[in-house]
Amino acid sequence: MSTLDGTVAAPTSASAGLPLATQQDGSYPRPQMLREHWADLDGTWSFRNQGDDSAWRSGFPDARDITVPFPPESVASGIDEPGFHPVVWYSRTLTRADLDAAGLGDAAPRLVLHFGAVDHRARVWIDGQFIGEHEGGHTPFAFDVTDALGTDPDAEHTLVVRAEDDPHDLTQPRGKQDWHEDPHTIWYRRTTGIWQTVWLEAVPSASIAYLRWTNVDHATLRLTVRFAGVRTGGERLRVEARWDEHDEHLATIESTVGDTATEFDVLVPLTRQANGQAEDELHWSPEHPRLVDATVALLSRDGEPIDTVASYFGVRTVGIDGGAFLLNGRSHDVRSVLNQGYWPDSHLAAPSREALRREVELIKELGFNAARNHQKIEDPRFLYWADRLGLLVWGEAPGAYEFSPRAVQRLMREWMDAVERDASHPSIVTWVPANESWGVQHIATDPAQQAYARSLADVTRAIDPTRPVISNDGWEHPDSDIITVHDYEGDGTRLAATYADDAARTELFHGMGPADRRVLVGGAEDLGQPVMLTEFGGVNYQPGSKREDAWGYTSATDGDDWITRITALYDAIRASSFLAGSCYTQLTDTMQETNGLLNADRTPKVPIEQIRRAVTGH
Repeated sequence: MSTLDGTVAAPTSASAGLPLATQQDGSYPRPQMLREHWADLDGTWSFRNQGDDSAWRSGFPDARDITVPFPPESVASGIDEPGFHPVVWYSRTLTRADLDAAGLGDAAPRLVLHFGAVDHRARVWIDGQFIGEHEGGHTPFAFDVTDALGTDPDAEHTLVVRAEDDPHDLTQPRGKQDWHEDPHTIWYRRTTGIWQTVWLEAVPSASIAYLRWTNVDHATLRLTVRFAGVRTGGERLRVEARWDEHDEHLATIESTVGDTATEFDVLVPLTRQANGQAEDELHWSPEHPRLVDATVALLSRDGEPIDTVASYFGVRTVGIDGGAFLLNGRSHDVRSVLNQGYWPDSHLAAPSREALRREVELIKELGFNAARNHQKIEDPRFLYWADRLGLLVWGEAPGAYEFSPRAVQRLMREWMDAVERDASHPSIVTWVPANESWGVQHIATDPAQQAYARSLADVTRAIDPTRPVISNDGWEHPDSDIITVHDYEGDGTRLAATYADDAARTELFHGMGPADRRVLVGGAEDLGQPVMLTEFGGVNYQPGSKREDAWGYTSATDGDDWITRITALYDAIRASSFLAGSCYTQLTDTMQETNGLLNADRTPKVPIEQIRRAVTGH
């Protein structure tokens, strides 16, 4: 199918001018598929939070300014109205400067409009012409808008977006967005409408629409390419892989694409002087987050580039064996923190692109090697920094709160889109399609809900067989590759007894577990899977101003007491003979949840060295 040219070669015309994907500044909204030009449409838009489907035709006479991509409930948006927003409208002028910035020209005659995420259902118009719609508040979508823009190169155009987000519809995957007007217990204020980047990109008439890198083994990757547009037949696909860290050319692959193929696979072997020992130098891990740059080009029958994108991948494998979590074939202790991905002034939207990088840096500085992105499909640029800086990530679905055919269809569709979007990131090492029986409240006894959770796990494995899947994080597992437990016992001695040894493990699995929930349900058995304590801690401590609605699972009196409590909990975990990993609740204070290691503004509650010592034991 493919041939390998192992010679070192200068960049071809297909790759000239493209940036190294691993050295970008984190601004590109789709970090594993870069083109040379794109236009950022974030910034000031017109906004209305009422009106019927024709109201926008009057030109938004009573509109206000909103700063996209911040939700209207947030301070950062300029609207700052935290109440219910079941329907909101946005409008923006597309100018010639926008089109030029996107790279529109003779070589790229088609223009694609991208949305990172719009919660929950979006409908889009240009100059009154309906372009399309999308449902799913956490996944990207795009439309080819070339025909709607007409032929006048200097004309300005009106882009309109309607977002519908019913706060009381419990079938919508919503994560931790509250259905009450004011946040209560563990739920937060809502994020309505546009909350990730809106952008334009010009592409050729035949283009590369999607890339996916899959680790086949320790030295081979499979690249899946999806094409869009009209092809004449006989095209070729050229893939160049280069390890910039050592200025080393690794592989050049060229394959003929079938005349009617819209999706194509190619194997990319990464041989290094036939020295098997040298393979380890390429492997990605939190300690050594090595990334390989790649250029993928669609070539004409004559070898001329039709479309070229820059990408990157990480060479690593994950798995489970003998009760251990394996990274690159070796046992790896997962030391994780629960990350809500929520900011006080911008909610689920990051306050800046730099904030996404800083979040990864802070997690590592605190002594963690992993993050469980809780009830949120995170911005891809967070995943880019996790890839580049070295952080394991648990990819998790935002849950719906109802079990019904509509809820099942909605979550299944959005989750499959999320897995497909993020499957190429080496940082993601496991998938979590459900959490704490949210949306399957009677899974312990209801065969239909058990079947749903198993099907979510199985469809995840079908889309991506390379990562472990957790069917219902925390308890009541019908089918999980890793058994996870949520236990907020605040006394370190009692926590240590629960997870001490094999006898404790047997008791945990065959009796009633923490929170009076069984660990295994629906005929599931202990098959020797790894066991992880994926929520614990949650110790409330407020070093500054005191919230009357402050909430945590236990409380500390001062900073010394807080660190003593956290250290005792981690000592209990370190003493366990069978725990393969853990996840502390949580990274930051989030609204009324004052159980973070950091304040809501990301400042540490005590010197960061003290927190790190408690987490790592040294």
